[in-house]
Amino acid sequence: MGRALPAEAAEIAAGYAFAGPALELGALLWGGECLADAQIRIPLPMLNRHGLVAGATGTGKTKTLQLIAEQLAAQGVPVFLADIKGDVSGISAPGEAGDKVAERARDVGQEWEATGFPSEFYALGGIGTGIPVRATITSFGPVLLSKVLQLNQTQEQSLGLIFHYADQKGLELFDLKDLRAVVTFLTSDEGKPELKGIGGLSTVTAGVILRALTAFEAQGMGDFFEEPEFDTSEFLRLAPDGRGLVSVLELADVQDKPQLFSTFLMWLLADLYNDLPEVGDVEKPKLVFFFDEAHLLFNGASKAFLQAITQTVRLIRSKGVGVFFVTQTPKDVPADVLGQLGNRVQHALRAFTPDDQKALKATVRTFPDSAYDLEEILTGIGTGEAVVTVLSEKGAPTPVAATRLRAPESLMGPVETGVLEGAVRASVLYSRYAEAVDRESAYEKLSAREAERAEAAASQEKAGSGPGPRGGGSVVEQVVGSGMFKSLLRSMGTQIGREISRSVFGTARRRR
Repeated sequence: MGRALPAEAAEIAAGYAFAGPALELGALLWGGECLADAQIRIPLPMLNRHGLVAGATGTGKTKTLQLIAEQLAAQGVPVFLADIKGDVSGISAPGEAGDKVAERARDVGQEWEATGFPSEFYALGGIGTGIPVRATITSFGPVLLSKVLQLNQTQEQSLGLIFHYADQKGLELFDLKDLRAVVTFLTSDEGKPELKGIGGLSTVTAGVILRALTAFEAQGMGDFFEEPEFDTSEFLRLAPDGRGLVSVLELADVQDKPQLFSTFLMWLLADLYNDLPEVGDVEKPKLVFFFDEAHLLFNGASKAFLQAITQTVRLIRSKGVGVFFVTQTPKDVPADVLGQLGNRVQHALRAFTPDDQKALKATVRTFPDSAYDLEEILTGIGTGEAVVTVLSEKGAPTPVAATRLRAPESLMGPVETGVLEGAVRASVLYSRYAEAVDRESAYEKLSAREAERAEAAASQEKAGSGPGPRGGGSVVEQVVGSGMFKSLLRSMGTQIGREISRSVFGTARRRR
């Protein structure tokens, strides 16, 4: 041990002297010095109490994310990273030694060793480099889909009726063309009575939904709603050496579509919530999520959607899942969500404008009472330094600690494209999810009935026994133009229709 710590610093350091396993964040900053004997840590069991990493651009948030993620993996905790900028793939490769790394390690008392961590790389719908992650329309559910399509409350309720009807009638909604076919049917002369008893579907609302689906598909989004549907339990795996697997979702190619990827990420969270058992407090989390650029999750979100996010973040803790939001300022995260985040790593903030100064004061108010002048500290700390407060092993907030953070041991930057592509194709999951499939579902069933009706009409006309189908009707109107088909749909509903159980997000429980 070195020289004795100043009394105030010793008191802060004592708040981080946990007995059990913990993640090492760095060393205490006090009086302009970095005190390597005063280590700042997070208890491993508290990582399911969620967290926030915030700070201005260029202050080191992504490196902090990487530092926490690699230590979790080292202790056998699987990690999920949403990589918006495409610069955290380096966690799979050993870091590069250098003078700056050596100086940082010396300052904070770190025994730095270049280390890569076992990683899998994913891409939404196969857009970009990664194992494709897809979902079916049914499992996505009407609430999340309404968010993506930017529907209002009335339109969202109508979409819920459409899902309900498809569930009851055994019309599987796997992809966008399935949903489009059912909507078209329900606004036809034959289909309108089907929903009459539970509110009906107006032609205007159906038109809005169909136009939104068309615009959605025109942006290439149809690739997301296909089979095989990704099994989110893949994110819970360990590597053969017992370390947690780091799942990196590459989002650089879809970062201009924030509403899509934010909603898709919340689908993953909701799907895990549905499937994981209640475990309460655990020795270490089952999984920890990191959502970079978190403000994109909340921009333009409806009140109902924010309530659903708040509820899921609150409840998923009991499933052993932790969630960290990484963003520029705490105000990017809704207050009700922010109140659920027990662990805080706040990097430097700027105070150049009146709005900046207001944000700074608001940030300071979110911290416990402190021995520091936090306004001064938060505008004066350097890159790779932060103000930290976490939950102790007893669940109480630790003293606020200005901290010089450790250097990540993995590569601080992206791996080369060829290396990334090789890692994707070498994965055992690649053959399972790489190729999309198109099973029989609502669209195919309706198309088959259309063909049958057209054939019957042609035979009738040829035999001279009556007129063929009247012109001018839609394809689906011709499909369902007979009472026999309507009866068949009702029969299907009796035999195999079922109401799908959904979570607070409206997502379906996957049948394993």
